[in-house]
Amino acid sequence: MFKRGISLLAVIAVLTAACSSAGSGGSSAPSAAAPSGGASAAPIAGGLLEKVLKAGVLKVSTDPNYAPQSFLKPDGTFEGFDIDVANEIAKRLGVKTEFQTPGWDTITAGSWGGRWDASVGSMTITTDRQKFLDFSPAYYYTPAQMTATTASGITSLDGLAGKTVCVGTATTYADWLAGKLTSVSLGPVATPPTGVKIETLPTDQECAQAIAAGRKEAEGFLTSSTTVDAAIANKTPIVKVGAPVFTEQLAVAVDKSGPKDTDFVAAVSKIVTEMHADGTLSALSNKWFKADLTTPPAP
Repeated sequence: MFKRGISLLAVIAVLTAACSSAGSGGSSAPSAAAPSGGASAAPIAGGLLEKVLKAGVLKVSTDPNYAPQSFLKPDGTFEGFDIDVANEIAKRLGVKTEFQTPGWDTITAGSWGGRWDASVGSMTITTDRQKFLDFSPAYYYTPAQMTATTASGITSLDGLAGKTVCVGTATTYADWLAGKLTSVSLGPVATPPTGVKIETLPTDQECAQAIAAGRKEAEGFLTSSTTVDAAIANKTPIVKVGAPVFTEQLAVAVDKSGPKDTDFVAAVSKIVTEMHADGTLSALSNKWFKADLTTPPAP
């Protein structure tokens, strides 16, 4: 294990590089002021990066029931794509990872009160969320896929008109069904079925689990294609309905109301960019999804 002083120097180098050039996604993160004499920029005093480095721990919010992105194993440890991404970010910052499991509606609302430092939980960048949260560049992209239960006999998106669809609480899927999606989305966004009724459960995965358990409140559910594929592989009685309805850009999120985060977001954005360039994210995507979801879909 590296000593913290060495880790700090490594992060300062990352931060300096991040602040000297624009981040991916077409925008650059604000830079910390460099000391005189040409020395590397130090973390902002009292800021989030300094807090994480001094603690030697990156506290990350995650979902314990969102396989294959993240799930809690019987031994109390976490696994999944998002877990691996968070651990790699922490490793490159020179700190350990500690996972917290607040509700998704709490995470997306901001005002975390310092209970965790970042969300590495497949969060879609939306204009509404940008009011409360700062984001890294996307670390991967997923299509939002509608499904129908096999018992319903529904085979088209229009067939769900007036029917009940299950989604996770405070998700972009719920927003899309309600006609309120403000996703910073790639490509076209489909029109939701008319008169659709929305059933919400705490997580997307619980929709699949409810259908698998034989509950009949919903004729289908909407979530990422990765979660749909995992549910189908687990013999959940559903079928994909139509083409994906929109594509999500999924990024690391940080609470704007917490400690000053400009240098932290710059450092994490630099790490995400490097993980794209060196193939780490592609390898993790293939490990968990059997596909590389780390590049934007073709227009």
